[in-house]
Amino acid sequence: MRAAVYRAFGGPEVVRVEELPKPAPKAGEVLVRVRASTVSVGDYRMRTRDLPKGLGFFGPLTIGIFAPRKKILGMDFAGIVEAVGEGAARFKPGDEVMGLTGMKFGGHAEYVSLAETEAMVLKPEGWSFEDAVALVFGGHTVAECIRRVPIKPGDEVLVNGASGAVGTAAVQAAKHFGAVVTGVTSGGNAELVRSLGADRVIDYTAEDFTKNGKQYDVIFECVGNAPFERVEGSLKPGGALLLVISDLKGMLRAGRNSRKSGKRVMAISFKPRPEHVAFEVELAEAGAMRAVIDRTYDLDQVAEAHRHVEGGRKRGNVVLRLAGA
Repeated sequence: MRAAVYRAFGGPEVVRVEELPKPAPKAGEVLVRVRASTVSVGDYRMRTRDLPKGLGFFGPLTIGIFAPRKKILGMDFAGIVEAVGEGAARFKPGDEVMGLTGMKFGGHAEYVSLAETEAMVLKPEGWSFEDAVALVFGGHTVAECIRRVPIKPGDEVLVNGASGAVGTAAVQAAKHFGAVVTGVTSGGNAELVRSLGADRVIDYTAEDFTKNGKQYDVIFECVGNAPFERVEGSLKPGGALLLVISDLKGMLRAGRNSRKSGKRVMAISFKPRPEHVAFEVELAEAGAMRAVIDRTYDLDQVAEAHRHVEGGRKRGNVVLRLAGA
């Protein structure tokens, strides 16, 4: 099979397409012929080891010290089940599926084999593989946020980083559940964020949302520049700060900050769950969430895809097409 492989840390040029052995499904596993994946910020961080502050020591123990532990990136996929291992009964050959590999990675290859209990569901009929995979990463993360902090009609919700993969999903989900939504993004992305349902858009280059006196019931922090110390005054009593991206200090102090302030501070862990993928599918089928795709690249253009993501200006998702998609 063909796969995008990186064998050293560095710039986009370290990612190259190679021929690798095609995996075979073990007992309880499903072999998926991948038709589409995304190149995410998670892939960028793994490739460069550009980690949030404080994780520089611990990160390499997982990512790799001298060379990458996981040679194939890609945290999500959409494709067709080609074969199932002994005892696997949840899916059958020919099923069109979508899901996450998470920190196991492997989505940037023409085939991936994973346990049938992993975060994978049937792809609805009529959806393209590109649209399906563009929902997975951000929608799954938002599902975990809403599981931790349900959004109620009338809640004031702010999404910091409203034009990214997670941010675009958060804006749509919050609006679906009846919130009054404020999106923080650049001026150039304002119309996109409004089109997703935001009631108000703040251009971070012109206004600091933490200094305008406005308070919110929930803040989605999807950028990494709005720790509790900065946004405490922007949270209502009992409000919640959802740290989708945080440095080590923010993670370690989340519990203490919650106890001292009476406001909820939660570091969101990325643990793939099939029910979260099903949640985003339900929202999309109800017309409450749509895929946001910035650019689409073929596998041979994977270095260009990484280069675009590294630029920090992507809107929604960057999709990578594989296996004759």
